[in-house]
Amino acid sequence: MKPSRSTVLVTGASGFVGRAVVKRLARDGYEVRAASRRAVVGVPESINVVEGIDLTPDFDWDPVVAGCQSIVHAAARVHVMNESASDPLSEFRRVNVAGTIALARSAARAGVSRFVFISSVKVNGEQTAPGQPYKASDKPGPEDPYGVSKQEAEAELRALGAKTGMEIVCIRPALVYGAGVKANFLAMMRVLARGIPLPLGAVTNKRSLVGIDNLVDLIAVCLEHPDAAGKTLLVSDGEDLSTTELLVRTAAALGRRARLIPVPQWALQLGARVVGKPQIARRLLGSLQVDIGDTQKALGWTPPFSVDQQLQSTADWFLTERAGT
Repeated sequence: MKPSRSTVLVTGASGFVGRAVVKRLARDGYEVRAASRRAVVGVPESINVVEGIDLTPDFDWDPVVAGCQSIVHAAARVHVMNESASDPLSEFRRVNVAGTIALARSAARAGVSRFVFISSVKVNGEQTAPGQPYKASDKPGPEDPYGVSKQEAEAELRALGAKTGMEIVCIRPALVYGAGVKANFLAMMRVLARGIPLPLGAVTNKRSLVGIDNLVDLIAVCLEHPDAAGKTLLVSDGEDLSTTELLVRTAAALGRRARLIPVPQWALQLGARVVGKPQIARRLLGSLQVDIGDTQKALGWTPPFSVDQQLQSTADWFLTERAGT
């Protein structure tokens, strides 16, 4: 076991990304403090778990951040399909902006040297033209309250960093998948495992994804690399897939053959509009690519795992979970 190097606070430690970060940093020899609103399960017993965390402007972070040298801030109010708040933007701002800045101010007072913020590609926007990926230097173009809140949090963190000297690193992941994934990616695997036919055999879009192990590897690098300070970093697996390719390769990882019907994209788009679901068509048929060239150049970093390796580990987890239910 590697010796402990420093104390890192990881927020959102019960979540998909946060839990993976906690496990990786503990393996790397850090003293990890895992902060979460809910109980944190599936992490080493040596982890110092702090429950009952509330990412709001009034929460007292001082005792939580005391003694920490760095922070990985993965907690957030996440994008939801069925929004229940009467004013979603205000609620996203209250948690993702004001709550984040309350944590960051406390961290700066405590002498935390580096603050790694897990942002989102949604800061850049929702869709790209094929072959024209987003870059970190592009003008932000968030289109929903979640993306707006992440952009505003980034801007306020940079201002706070400039004022206090605390080093800020903003990471904007593409769609994250891997063992423990939820939501649409999990639903896709369930459909493929059941052999349900899908009308998505002729989709030619391109979308960037990032496997959880690749994302966590970059986060670990950003905690230590001197050139990460002040950077905004886009991250993906480095290989973009069409929806058709993703279905075929995920099915193969599951030991199945994807049953795909080659329906023309224009027909799928028309059908989505007719049933009032244009956003579904956008996600399935539109492109969203990110350019990780600047990330690789700045940090000398390359995704350590291929798309197929990450899809296989995701499928292995899914099949194990499925066998146990």
